[in-house]
Amino acid sequence: MPDLFPQEPVAPLAEALRPKTLDEVVGQAHLLGAGKPLKLAFQSGKPHSMIFWGPPGVGKTTLARLTATAFQCEFIALSAVFSGVKDIRAAIEQAGQNLALGKQTILFVDEIHRFNKSQQDALLPYAENGLVTFIGATTENPSFEVNSALLSRAQVYVLKSLTDEELGQLLQRAQKALGDPALDERARDTLIGYADGDARRLLNLLEQAATAARTSGVTAMTADFLENALTLNARRFDKGGDHFYDQISALHKSVRGSHPDAALYWLTRMLDGGADPRYLARRIIRMAWEDIGLADPRAMQIANDAALTYERLGSPEGELALGQAVIYLAIAAKSNAGYQAFNQARAFVREDKSREVPVHLRNAPTKLMKELGYGRAYRYAHDEANAYAAGETYLPEGMTEPGWYQPTPRGLEVKIAEKLALLRQWDAEAGKET
Repeated sequence: MPDLFPQEPVAPLAEALRPKTLDEVVGQAHLLGAGKPLKLAFQSGKPHSMIFWGPPGVGKTTLARLTATAFQCEFIALSAVFSGVKDIRAAIEQAGQNLALGKQTILFVDEIHRFNKSQQDALLPYAENGLVTFIGATTENPSFEVNSALLSRAQVYVLKSLTDEELGQLLQRAQKALGDPALDERARDTLIGYADGDARRLLNLLEQAATAARTSGVTAMTADFLENALTLNARRFDKGGDHFYDQISALHKSVRGSHPDAALYWLTRMLDGGADPRYLARRIIRMAWEDIGLADPRAMQIANDAALTYERLGSPEGELALGQAVIYLAIAAKSNAGYQAFNQARAFVREDKSREVPVHLRNAPTKLMKELGYGRAYRYAHDEANAYAAGETYLPEGMTEPGWYQPTPRGLEVKIAEKLALLRQWDAEAGKET
Protein backbone atom coordinates (compact mmCIF):
# COMPACT_ATOMS: atom_id res chain seq x y z
CA MET A 1 0.00 0.00 0.00
CA PRO A 2 1.51 3.38 -0.94
CA ASP A 3 2.30 5.87 1.79
CA LEU A 4 -0.37 8.47 2.35
CA PHE A 5 2.26 11.11 3.01
CA PRO A 6 5.56 11.76 1.20
CA GLN A 7 8.64 10.60 3.04
CA GLU A 8 10.84 13.48 1.96
CA PRO A 9 9.79 17.14 2.50
CA VAL A 10 10.06 19.46 -0.46
CA ALA A 11 13.03 21.74 0.09
CA PRO A 12 12.32 25.48 0.06
CA LEU A 13 13.77 27.42 -2.84
CA ALA A 14 16.44 28.95 -0.61
CA GLU A 15 17.70 25.48 0.32
CA ALA A 16 17.40 24.11 -3.22
CA LEU A 17 19.55 26.97 -4.53
CA ARG A 18 22.18 26.78 -1.78
CA PRO A 19 25.56 27.00 -3.58
CA LYS A 20 27.40 23.71 -4.07
CA THR A 21 30.71 25.35 -4.96
CA LEU A 22 32.50 28.55 -4.04
CA ASP A 23 32.01 29.89 -7.56
CA GLU A 24 28.23 29.75 -7.12
CA VAL A 25 28.27 32.06 -4.09
CA VAL A 26 26.74 35.46 -4.78
CA GLY A 27 28.24 38.37 -2.87
CA GLN A 28 31.12 38.70 -0.38
CA ALA A 29 33.58 39.68 -3.09
CA HIS A 30 35.69 41.41 -0.42
CA LEU A 31 36.35 37.94 1.04
CA LEU A 32 36.00 35.59 -1.93
CA GLY A 33 37.54 37.60 -4.77
CA ALA A 34 40.95 36.74 -6.17
CA GLY A 35 43.62 37.33 -3.55
CA LYS A 36 41.05 38.03 -0.84
CA PRO A 37 41.30 36.52 2.68
CA LEU A 38 38.71 33.74 2.53
CA LYS A 39 39.63 32.80 -1.03
CA LEU A 40 43.25 32.40 0.06
CA ALA A 41 42.11 30.35 3.06
CA PHE A 42 40.29 27.93 0.77
CA GLN A 43 43.32 27.72 -1.51
CA SER A 44 45.69 27.01 1.37
CA GLY A 45 44.53 23.42 1.74
CA LYS A 46 44.48 23.71 5.52
CA PRO A 47 41.30 24.61 7.43
CA HIS A 48 41.38 26.92 10.42
CA SER A 49 38.88 27.98 13.06
CA MET A 50 36.81 30.94 12.01
CA ILE A 51 33.77 33.02 12.87
CA PHE A 52 31.44 34.39 10.22
CA TRP A 53 29.87 37.65 11.42
CA GLY A 54 27.12 39.25 9.39
CA PRO A 55 23.39 39.89 9.03
CA PRO A 56 20.90 37.12 8.19
CA GLY A 57 20.83 35.66 4.72
CA VAL A 58 24.34 36.55 3.55
CA GLY A 59 25.82 33.04 3.33
CA LYS A 60 27.31 32.22 6.73
CA THR A 61 25.97 28.65 6.85
CA THR A 62 26.68 28.13 3.16
CA LEU A 63 30.33 29.12 3.55
CA ALA A 64 30.69 26.79 6.53
CA ARG A 65 29.34 23.87 4.50
CA LEU A 66 31.56 24.75 1.54
CA THR A 67 34.56 24.81 3.86
CA ALA A 68 33.86 21.22 4.85
CA THR A 69 33.49 20.24 1.20
CA ALA A 70 36.64 22.06 0.11
CA PHE A 71 38.79 20.41 2.78
CA GLN A 72 37.03 17.03 2.58
CA CYS A 73 36.04 17.16 6.24
CA GLU A 74 33.06 15.69 8.02
CA PHE A 75 30.53 18.38 8.85
CA ILE A 76 28.72 18.52 12.18
CA ALA A 77 26.25 21.36 12.66
CA LEU A 78 24.83 22.57 15.95
CA SER A 79 22.36 25.35 16.62
CA ALA A 80 23.15 27.32 19.75
CA VAL A 81 19.42 27.92 20.15
CA PHE A 82 18.65 24.23 20.69
CA SER A 83 21.99 22.74 21.76
CA GLY A 84 23.81 22.56 25.07
CA VAL A 85 26.97 21.08 26.57
CA LYS A 86 25.54 17.56 26.14
CA ASP A 87 25.21 18.13 22.40
CA ILE A 88 28.74 19.51 22.23
CA ARG A 89 30.07 16.39 23.94
CA ALA A 90 28.17 14.17 21.49
CA ALA A 91 29.65 16.12 18.60
CA ILE A 92 33.15 15.79 20.04
CA GLU A 93 32.65 12.04 20.46
CA GLN A 94 31.59 11.80 16.82
CA ALA A 95 34.65 13.86 15.81
CA GLY A 96 36.85 11.37 17.65
CA GLN A 97 35.29 8.52 15.71
CA ASN A 98 35.81 10.43 12.47
CA LEU A 99 39.47 10.96 13.30
CA ALA A 100 39.89 7.24 13.94
CA LEU A 101 38.66 6.72 10.39
CA GLY A 102 41.15 9.27 9.08
CA LYS A 103 38.64 12.10 8.62
CA GLN A 104 38.92 15.62 10.02
CA THR A 105 35.78 17.27 11.41
CA ILE A 106 34.42 20.76 11.06
CA LEU A 107 32.13 21.65 13.96
CA PHE A 108 29.76 24.42 12.93
CA VAL A 109 27.83 26.32 15.60
CA ASP A 110 25.11 28.54 14.22
CA GLU A 111 24.22 31.60 16.32
CA ILE A 112 27.25 31.07 18.52
CA HIS A 113 26.33 34.23 20.45
CA ARG A 114 23.45 32.25 22.01
CA PHE A 115 25.91 29.97 23.82
CA ASN A 116 26.75 31.07 27.35
CA LYS A 117 30.30 31.21 28.70
CA SER A 118 30.41 27.60 29.93
CA GLN A 119 29.10 26.30 26.61
CA GLN A 120 31.67 28.31 24.68
CA ASP A 121 34.40 27.18 27.06
CA ALA A 122 33.45 23.56 26.37
CA LEU A 123 34.60 24.04 22.77
CA LEU A 124 38.02 25.45 23.62
CA PRO A 125 40.15 22.37 24.34
CA TYR A 126 38.98 20.57 21.20
CA ALA A 127 39.56 23.56 18.97
CA GLU A 128 43.03 23.91 20.51
CA ASN A 129 44.13 20.29 20.11
CA GLY A 130 42.83 20.08 16.55
CA LEU A 131 40.20 17.43 17.12
CA VAL A 132 37.72 19.79 15.44
CA THR A 133 38.00 22.85 13.31
CA PHE A 134 35.53 25.26 14.84
CA ILE A 135 33.36 27.53 12.69
CA GLY A 136 30.85 29.85 14.31
CA ALA A 137 28.21 32.05 12.75
CA THR A 138 26.72 35.09 14.43
CA THR A 139 24.63 38.13 13.66
CA GLU A 140 25.97 39.84 16.78
CA ASN A 141 29.30 41.56 17.33
CA PRO A 142 31.67 38.75 18.36
CA SER A 143 33.72 41.23 20.36
CA PHE A 144 30.87 41.31 22.86
CA GLU A 145 29.17 37.94 22.40
CA VAL A 146 32.07 35.47 22.02
CA ASN A 147 34.49 34.63 24.82
CA SER A 148 37.86 36.28 24.32
CA ALA A 149 39.60 32.90 24.62
CA LEU A 150 37.53 31.42 21.80
CA LEU A 151 37.68 34.62 19.79
CA SER A 152 41.48 34.66 19.93
CA ARG A 153 41.60 31.18 18.39
CA ALA A 154 39.36 31.96 15.44
CA GLN A 155 39.73 34.25 12.45
CA VAL A 156 36.77 36.62 12.17
CA TYR A 157 35.36 37.19 8.70
CA VAL A 158 32.87 40.05 8.36
CA LEU A 159 30.13 39.30 5.83
CA LYS A 160 28.09 42.08 4.24
CA SER A 161 24.49 42.40 3.10
CA LEU A 162 24.09 41.68 -0.58
CA THR A 163 23.94 44.69 -2.88
CA ASP A 164 20.99 45.31 -5.18
CA GLU A 165 23.09 44.12 -8.11
CA GLU A 166 23.98 40.89 -6.31
CA LEU A 167 20.37 40.29 -5.34
CA GLY A 168 19.47 40.86 -8.98
CA GLN A 169 21.87 38.09 -10.04
CA LEU A 170 20.36 35.76 -7.47
CA LEU A 171 16.85 36.66 -8.58
CA GLN A 172 17.64 35.71 -12.17
CA ARG A 173 19.00 32.37 -11.00
CA ALA A 174 15.91 31.77 -8.87
CA GLN A 175 13.52 32.67 -11.68
CA LYS A 176 15.09 30.01 -13.88
CA ALA A 177 14.72 27.44 -11.11
CA LEU A 178 11.01 28.29 -10.85
CA GLY A 179 10.40 28.08 -14.57
CA ASP A 180 10.93 31.78 -15.34
CA PRO A 181 7.80 33.36 -13.82
CA ALA A 182 7.22 36.77 -15.42
CA LEU A 183 8.30 39.81 -13.38
CA ASP A 184 8.14 43.36 -14.64
CA GLU A 185 10.88 45.85 -13.75
CA ARG A 186 8.98 47.44 -10.86
CA ALA A 187 8.13 44.01 -9.45
CA ARG A 188 11.78 43.05 -9.61
CA ASP A 189 12.77 46.22 -7.78
CA THR A 190 10.03 45.62 -5.21
CA LEU A 191 11.30 42.13 -4.41
CA ILE A 192 14.87 43.36 -4.10
CA GLY A 193 13.73 46.22 -1.88
CA TYR A 194 11.74 43.92 0.38
CA ALA A 195 14.75 41.57 0.64
CA ASP A 196 16.91 44.34 2.13
CA GLY A 197 20.20 42.61 1.38
CA ASP A 198 19.04 39.19 2.62
CA ALA A 199 19.38 36.45 0.00
CA ARG A 200 17.22 33.97 1.89
CA ARG A 201 14.46 36.53 2.29
CA LEU A 202 14.59 37.31 -1.43
CA LEU A 203 14.21 33.65 -2.36
CA ASN A 204 11.43 33.07 0.14
CA LEU A 205 9.53 36.13 -1.09
CA LEU A 206 9.89 35.07 -4.72
CA GLU A 207 8.71 31.57 -3.89
CA GLN A 208 5.70 32.90 -1.97
CA ALA A 209 4.85 35.30 -4.78
CA ALA A 210 5.14 32.59 -7.42
CA THR A 211 2.85 30.32 -5.40
CA ALA A 212 0.33 33.14 -4.96
CA ALA A 213 0.47 33.88 -8.69
CA ARG A 214 -0.24 30.25 -9.60
CA THR A 215 -3.07 30.08 -7.10
CA SER A 216 -4.74 33.25 -8.41
CA GLY A 217 -4.07 32.54 -12.08
CA VAL A 218 -1.73 35.50 -12.51
CA THR A 219 0.68 35.04 -15.41
CA ALA A 220 2.80 38.17 -14.94
CA MET A 221 3.65 39.49 -11.48
CA THR A 222 3.53 43.25 -11.10
CA ALA A 223 4.60 45.48 -8.22
CA ASP A 224 0.95 45.96 -7.22
CA PHE A 225 0.42 42.21 -7.15
CA LEU A 226 3.48 41.74 -4.95
CA GLU A 227 2.41 44.49 -2.55
CA ASN A 228 -0.89 42.68 -2.04
CA ALA A 229 0.43 39.11 -2.08
CA LEU A 230 3.36 39.74 0.29
CA THR A 231 1.83 42.23 2.70
CA LEU A 232 2.52 41.41 6.33
CA ASN A 233 0.38 44.08 7.93
CA ALA A 234 -3.35 43.74 8.29
CA ARG A 235 -5.56 46.73 7.65
CA ARG A 236 -5.91 49.02 10.61
CA PHE A 237 -9.11 48.77 12.56
CA ASP A 238 -11.26 51.87 11.93
CA LYS A 239 -13.66 53.17 14.56
CA GLY A 240 -15.38 55.45 12.07
CA GLY A 241 -18.35 57.42 13.42
CA ASP A 242 -17.16 57.35 17.02
CA HIS A 243 -17.94 60.80 18.46
CA PHE A 244 -15.17 60.44 21.01
CA TYR A 245 -12.49 60.47 18.33
CA ASP A 246 -14.27 63.24 16.46
CA GLN A 247 -13.97 65.40 19.57
CA ILE A 248 -10.30 64.65 20.19
CA SER A 249 -9.72 65.54 16.52
CA ALA A 250 -11.55 68.83 17.05
CA LEU A 251 -9.40 69.59 20.11
CA HIS A 252 -6.21 68.86 18.19
CA LYS A 253 -7.23 70.97 15.21
CA SER A 254 -8.29 73.87 17.46
CA VAL A 255 -4.83 73.89 19.07
CA ARG A 256 -3.18 73.67 15.66
CA GLY A 257 -5.40 76.49 14.41
CA SER A 258 -4.33 78.77 17.31
CA HIS A 259 -7.85 79.16 18.74
CA PRO A 260 -7.60 78.92 22.56
CA ASP A 261 -11.34 79.24 23.23
CA ALA A 262 -12.22 76.41 20.87
CA ALA A 263 -9.45 74.28 22.37
CA LEU A 264 -10.86 74.89 25.86
CA TYR A 265 -14.39 74.11 24.67
CA TRP A 266 -13.47 70.71 23.30
CA LEU A 267 -11.24 69.89 26.27
CA THR A 268 -13.90 70.71 28.86
CA ARG A 269 -16.64 69.01 26.84
CA MET A 270 -14.62 65.80 26.79
CA LEU A 271 -13.86 66.06 30.50
CA ASP A 272 -17.55 66.63 31.17
CA GLY A 273 -18.39 63.59 29.07
CA GLY A 274 -16.16 61.36 31.17
CA ALA A 275 -13.05 61.16 29.02
CA ASP A 276 -9.99 59.91 30.91
CA PRO A 277 -7.85 62.98 31.72
CA ARG A 278 -4.71 60.85 31.46
CA TYR A 279 -5.59 60.01 27.85
CA LEU A 280 -6.18 63.70 27.16
CA ALA A 281 -2.85 64.55 28.77
CA ARG A 282 -1.07 62.12 26.45
CA ARG A 283 -2.77 63.66 23.43
CA ILE A 284 -1.86 67.18 24.56
CA ILE A 285 1.81 66.13 24.80
CA ARG A 286 1.57 64.73 21.29
CA MET A 287 0.12 68.03 20.03
CA ALA A 288 3.08 69.92 21.47
CA TRP A 289 5.59 67.72 19.65
CA GLU A 290 3.65 67.51 16.38
CA ASP A 291 2.36 71.04 15.82
CA ILE A 292 4.69 73.32 17.79
CA GLY A 293 7.97 71.48 17.91
CA LEU A 294 11.12 73.54 18.05
CA ALA A 295 9.32 76.79 17.30
CA ASP A 296 8.62 76.92 21.07
CA PRO A 297 10.28 74.12 23.10
CA ARG A 298 8.55 75.45 26.23
CA ALA A 299 5.30 73.97 24.92
CA MET A 300 6.61 70.43 25.38
CA GLN A 301 7.70 71.24 28.93
CA ILE A 302 4.35 72.80 29.83
CA ALA A 303 2.47 69.81 28.36
CA ASN A 304 4.60 67.36 30.33
CA ASP A 305 4.25 69.44 33.50
CA ALA A 306 0.47 69.51 33.09
CA ALA A 307 0.36 65.72 32.80
CA LEU A 308 2.54 65.37 35.91
CA THR A 309 0.37 67.87 37.81
CA TYR A 310 -2.74 65.83 37.04
CA GLU A 311 -1.00 62.68 38.29
CA ARG A 312 -0.25 64.44 41.59
CA LEU A 313 -3.56 66.24 42.12
CA GLY A 314 -6.11 64.17 40.25
CA SER A 315 -9.61 65.51 39.45
CA PRO A 316 -10.84 68.17 39.45
CA GLU A 317 -7.79 70.22 40.54
CA GLY A 318 -5.38 68.65 38.05
CA GLU A 319 -7.69 69.34 35.14
CA LEU A 320 -6.90 73.06 35.42
CA ALA A 321 -3.31 72.28 34.44
CA LEU A 322 -4.56 70.56 31.28
CA GLY A 323 -6.67 73.61 30.48
CA GLN A 324 -3.72 75.94 30.95
CA ALA A 325 -1.63 73.69 28.72
CA VAL A 326 -4.05 73.76 25.79
CA ILE A 327 -4.29 77.56 26.05
CA TYR A 328 -0.50 77.88 25.84
CA LEU A 329 -0.28 75.38 22.99
CA ALA A 330 -2.99 77.22 21.07
CA ILE A 331 -1.23 80.61 21.27
CA ALA A 332 2.32 79.26 20.79
CA ALA A 333 4.25 79.66 17.53
CA LYS A 334 3.48 76.69 15.29
CA SER A 335 5.84 74.46 13.38
CA ASN A 336 5.50 70.96 12.01
CA ALA A 337 8.98 71.07 10.46
CA GLY A 338 10.38 68.55 12.92
CA TYR A 339 7.30 66.33 12.56
CA GLN A 340 7.56 66.34 8.77
CA ALA A 341 11.30 65.73 8.85
CA PHE A 342 10.81 62.72 11.14
CA ASN A 343 8.10 61.27 8.89
CA GLN A 344 10.21 61.78 5.77
CA ALA A 345 13.16 60.07 7.43
CA ARG A 346 10.95 57.15 8.53
CA ALA A 347 9.54 56.75 5.02
CA PHE A 348 13.02 56.89 3.47
CA VAL A 349 14.43 54.26 5.84
CA ARG A 350 11.39 52.01 5.34
CA GLU A 351 11.85 51.97 1.57
CA ASP A 352 15.64 52.21 1.43
CA LYS A 353 18.18 49.44 1.80
CA SER A 354 20.18 49.00 5.01
CA ARG A 355 23.19 51.24 4.52
CA GLU A 356 26.49 50.61 6.30
CA VAL A 357 27.64 52.95 9.06
CA PRO A 358 30.72 54.82 7.76
CA VAL A 359 33.88 53.32 9.25
CA HIS A 360 35.02 56.65 10.74
CA LEU A 361 31.77 56.89 12.75
CA ARG A 362 31.92 53.39 14.24
CA ASN A 363 32.83 52.79 17.85
CA ALA A 364 35.96 50.75 18.49
CA PRO A 365 36.04 49.52 22.10
CA THR A 366 37.77 46.23 21.22
CA LYS A 367 41.01 45.23 19.56
CA LEU A 368 39.20 43.46 16.74
CA MET A 369 37.15 46.54 15.91
CA LYS A 370 40.25 48.74 15.92
CA GLU A 371 41.99 46.32 13.57
CA LEU A 372 39.00 46.62 11.24
CA GLY A 373 39.57 50.37 11.14
CA TYR A 374 36.57 51.42 13.20
CA GLY A 375 36.70 55.07 14.27
CA ARG A 376 39.77 55.85 12.21
CA ALA A 377 39.91 59.43 10.87
CA TYR A 378 37.01 60.56 13.05
CA ARG A 379 37.14 64.31 13.73
CA TYR A 380 36.25 65.27 17.31
CA ALA A 381 34.06 68.35 16.88
CA HIS A 382 35.10 69.96 20.17
CA ASP A 383 38.69 70.15 18.92
CA GLU A 384 37.66 72.00 15.76
CA ALA A 385 37.11 75.72 15.23
CA ASN A 386 33.68 76.77 16.53
CA ALA A 387 33.29 73.18 17.86
CA TYR A 388 32.21 72.18 14.34
CA ALA A 389 34.01 69.79 11.98
CA ALA A 390 33.34 71.75 8.80
CA GLY A 391 33.06 69.57 5.71
CA GLU A 392 32.66 66.34 7.66
CA THR A 393 29.96 63.87 6.61
CA TYR A 394 27.80 61.80 8.95
CA LEU A 395 25.53 60.03 6.46
CA PRO A 396 26.19 56.59 4.92
CA GLU A 397 28.50 56.50 1.92
CA GLY A 398 26.73 57.42 -1.31
CA MET A 399 23.72 59.01 0.39
CA THR A 400 23.03 62.60 -0.56
CA GLU A 401 22.09 65.22 2.00
CA PRO A 402 18.28 64.82 2.23
CA GLY A 403 17.40 68.21 3.73
CA TRP A 404 14.42 66.84 5.64
CA TYR A 405 14.39 69.43 8.41
CA GLN A 406 13.49 72.89 7.10
CA PRO A 407 12.85 75.34 9.97
CA THR A 408 9.87 77.64 9.69
CA PRO A 409 10.21 81.46 9.98
CA ARG A 410 8.40 81.38 13.33
CA GLY A 411 9.47 81.35 16.96
CA LEU A 412 12.80 79.83 17.92
CA GLU A 413 13.10 78.19 14.51
CA VAL A 414 14.07 81.58 13.08
CA LYS A 415 17.30 81.31 15.10
CA ILE A 416 17.69 77.64 14.23
CA ALA A 417 17.49 78.48 10.52
CA GLU A 418 20.20 81.12 10.93
CA LYS A 419 22.44 78.59 12.70
CA LEU A 420 21.95 75.96 9.99
CA ALA A 421 22.71 78.51 7.28
CA LEU A 422 25.98 79.38 9.02
CA LEU A 423 26.95 75.71 9.31
CA ARG A 424 26.25 75.18 5.61
CA GLN A 425 28.41 78.21 4.82
CA TRP A 426 31.29 76.70 6.81
CA ASP A 427 30.79 73.39 5.00
CA ALA A 428 30.91 75.16 1.65
CA GLU A 429 34.12 76.93 2.61
CA ALA A 430 35.58 73.55 3.56
CA GLY A 431 34.69 72.19 0.14
CA LYS A 432 31.88 69.87 1.18
CA GLU A 433 29.23 69.16 -1.46
CA THR A 434 25.73 69.87 -0.19
